[in-house]
Amino acid sequence: NYRATSADLPLKKAMMKASGKINGSLYEAAVKSGVPASLLGEIIEAYSYDVDFQRDIQPGDKFQVLFERYFTEDGKPVRDGNIIYASLAIQGEKLNIYRYETKDKRSDYYDEKGVSIRKPLLKTPIDGARLTSGFGMRTHPIMGYSKMHRGVDFGASTGTPIYAAGDGTVMFAGRKGGYGNYLLIGHNNEYATAYAHISRFAPGIRNGKSVSQRQVIAYVGSTGASTGPHLHYEVLRHGKQVNPVGVKFPVGKTLKGSELLAFKKQATTLESVFASEKLPSQVAELSKNVIQ
Repeated sequence: NYRATSADLPLKKAMMKASGKINGSLYEAAVKSGVPASLLGEIIEAYSYDVDFQRDIQPGDKFQVLFERYFTEDGKPVRDGNIIYASLAIQGEKLNIYRYETKDKRSDYYDEKGVSIRKPLLKTPIDGARLTSGFGMRTHPIMGYSKMHRGVDFGASTGTPIYAAGDGTVMFAGRKGGYGNYLLIGHNNEYATAYAHISRFAPGIRNGKSVSQRQVIAYVGSTGASTGPHLHYEVLRHGKQVNPVGVKFPVGKTLKGSELLAFKKQATTLESVFASEKLPSQVAELSKNVIQ
């Protein structure tokens, strides 16, 4: 006879660090440096409000990551926690983000000035795609003459998930001429986003449905006037298509007063922790009073 029992093992948290240079993709460089693949999505999501990973990242750019890892008492790694601090040096510009828990117990990422990195719309509503056509005049690939392209195209394989660029409500989901399967989401009284040539809608996506930022809403396809699978993405302001690259959105939540002072103190400590030459287990001791 056998009897199963459960036992809670005490775990120790350590701060692990990784850094490297990007020669191909951020994914390859980060995994090679020791960043767990399971945490890469968190990094990409955190930076996706300000960084277009299809266009902004260049060979030679650098990154730094400080993250949590839990160990058993005998030193066996069990699981990874959160990204605590990250830095991307893109074409000479350094973008730092810090995980911080406010007094009301809400954790989020903030930049060096204590401003939340979250913005109303993502720069890129799809992962792992390549930019195939920008906003502006171009020779139409099917009609053969110059025509204004009022969106941006991302080439990706059929079935690649498409995310809602921001919180909003589905205003239209159906067939629309040369757009093929077309989805329009209203985000507020000023902005809306459109997604075209999609193969199919995600379950539950219909007119009047509320969606949240980064929710899967559809999948890449080649419906309508299309020469191959891709996402045609538009940002509309007061009903008129505008260049997504040039859209400037209001900043997110800003820390103030004593909260801002506490944040800046923690941010300085995190940078010192990363710069430390000590072993990861010793680094955890250095930071235990800062990160709970």
